Amino acid sequence: MKRALVTGGSGGIGAAICRRLAADGHHVIVHANRGSERAQALVDEIVAGGGSAEAVAFDVTERAATSAALERLLEAGTIQILVNNAGIHADAVFPGMSAEQWHSVVDVSLNGFFNVTQPLTLPMIRTRWGRIVNISSVAAVAGNRGQVNYSAAKGALHAATKSLALEVASRGITVNAVAPGIIETGMIEGSFDADAIKKLVPMQRAGKPEEVADLVAFLTSDRAAYISGQIVSINGAMI
Repeated sequence: MKRALVTGGSGGIGAAICRRLAADGHHVIVHANRGSERAQALVDEIVAGGGSAEAVAFDVTERAATSAALERLLEAGTIQILVNNAGIHADAVFPGMSAEQWHSVVDVSLNGFFNVTQPLTLPMIRTRWGRIVNISSVAAVAGNRGQVNYSAAKGALHAATKSLALEVASRGITVNAVAPGIIETGMIEGSFDADAIKKLVPMQRAGKPEEVADLVAFLTSDRAAYISGQIVSINGAMI
């Protein structure tokens, strides 16, 4: 049984990924920051269904707290599957964007990636098997008005994905990014109605969190052992 950590695991996409990885037989560590109650509820659901899971809470932007939490988790064994899903939005047109909006978004998506991934890399290398999947966005591929901060953070994550993939390729570790488009989660409520989705998405519907989870499950499996350094879009043919 491999151990999998999903950051932001209490959210819509994160929860779907946790359920799917648990169904695939992994021990899933459901991470949350402010959503610890939701994370524990998800753990209870997974365990009740016969799966294996535990919850953990820390702020990915706080290096010391993150390192301490990861050290405790590593005492139970190597984490060989990592899904960096934590991310936030703070949308504003660029001329009106505050420094706080810029730094908070970059801090979670990009610095959070470093704070979580870097301490787990060497233990993963020692096992000569690992899967790292970074959850990105169509905004990093095509850009989006009002999301210069988010696009920049996720675009940098794409570059980090490709570089890290090169570094660990000979160690049996793959590193990929998944870039979802419009997905049915709480984050799109109030942003896209049915008519807007039909205009933006050639498939004329929003994607389901489970569809993203299926892609992540494939990329973290043995079947995807030769896929690394890739940015895989899942957006209903938006781009």
